[in-house]
Amino acid sequence: MAQLNSHYLKLKAGYLFPEINRRVKAFTDANPEGAARLIRCGIGDVTEPLPEAVREALHKAVDEMGTRSGFRGYGPEQGYEFLRHAIAENDYRSKGLEVADDEIFVSDGSKCDCGNILDIFGHDNRIAVMDPVYPVYVDTNVMAGHTGEGDDKGLYSGLVYLPCNAENGFVPAIPKEKVDIIYLCYPNNPTGTVATRGQLEAWVAYALANDAVILFDAAYEAYIKDSSIPHSIYEIPGARRCAIEFRSFSKNGGFTGVRCAFTVVPKDLLCTTSSGEKKPLHPLWNRRFSTKFNGVGYITQRGAEALYSPQGKEQVAALVEHYMGNAAILRAAAAKCGLETFGGENAPYIWVRAPKGSSSWDVFDKMLNQANVVITPGSGFGPAGEGYFRISAFNSRANVEEVARRLSAVF
Repeated sequence: MAQLNSHYLKLKAGYLFPEINRRVKAFTDANPEGAARLIRCGIGDVTEPLPEAVREALHKAVDEMGTRSGFRGYGPEQGYEFLRHAIAENDYRSKGLEVADDEIFVSDGSKCDCGNILDIFGHDNRIAVMDPVYPVYVDTNVMAGHTGEGDDKGLYSGLVYLPCNAENGFVPAIPKEKVDIIYLCYPNNPTGTVATRGQLEAWVAYALANDAVILFDAAYEAYIKDSSIPHSIYEIPGARRCAIEFRSFSKNGGFTGVRCAFTVVPKDLLCTTSSGEKKPLHPLWNRRFSTKFNGVGYITQRGAEALYSPQGKEQVAALVEHYMGNAAILRAAAAKCGLETFGGENAPYIWVRAPKGSSSWDVFDKMLNQANVVITPGSGFGPAGEGYFRISAFNSRANVEEVARRLSAVF
């Protein structure tokens, strides 16, 4: 009989968002009236239409594909040169950062990349994750067999958890022990907080001193308003030798349903083989792409390229301004209710401390049943998220203003 991957059996309950959907479905099935009033501020899915520049580019690409001369079949797995160049030039080189076109790998989502990157790392690495944490980082390591069993709190043996709390500003302290792979996400999901230049410098220094690799998730960098906060880990000297960066077009260009992202793997980044040799990761990721991925579609990549046009940049800025305006409304509404809030100033998420005596799922059920609003319970992001909940600013302005009103009626 064929054997399954038993590491999947270690996973606790369901993935966070399917569990939320299960509870919401149970509520809507039992409460048709409440279902009609339901407003979702849970999953971080965008709501506003694709920018006009993107739509025009998509239409043009479709028309190209309708001609024999313009038709494209299989494209380069790593991404078309026109998009890789636009990314490297606009997101990095125009800002004084050294990133070559062929260090960009275009994919269908940074969530996928954060899990797939484990293919090029060995099984004996000591892995550190933030707590609370984006669940994908932990679950993909469990699936890959990098952990032991999980306990009742959802902590897996074999992982090093880096507590993030109000006391440390949701930026973890440098570990005293040696770790090999470090997941950092800033602006942070779920807390909506950011790391300062000095804090990132400390992490890069640690990684260089310990031959560690930082997996830096910068999917929300477009939302940074504070000019002192780095948008890229490569703004920190030495980061090219110790960091891989993940970015996405989902949250700045509205591509959650279109699917396009990219990962930067510098050629300077080396890791050690089992025999002690140092080898670059870039050709391994390139080989992984060529073997396991057929690339993002031509039409989608033309749409992503349009985000870097003058009109595209203006329209992205307008989307960011809209969602950050929502964040300001939600943050102010929660604070007015006497709730302690974090984030929401350089990211589209508000991290809220639950009222004393209430668990994060208690607040979820209360908001669902009394306010008919879906939020995300903090405990779904790890044990350190207990006692908090996340409100997403991805919504229409009318819905956000209504959520603000309902918050005041519940708390």
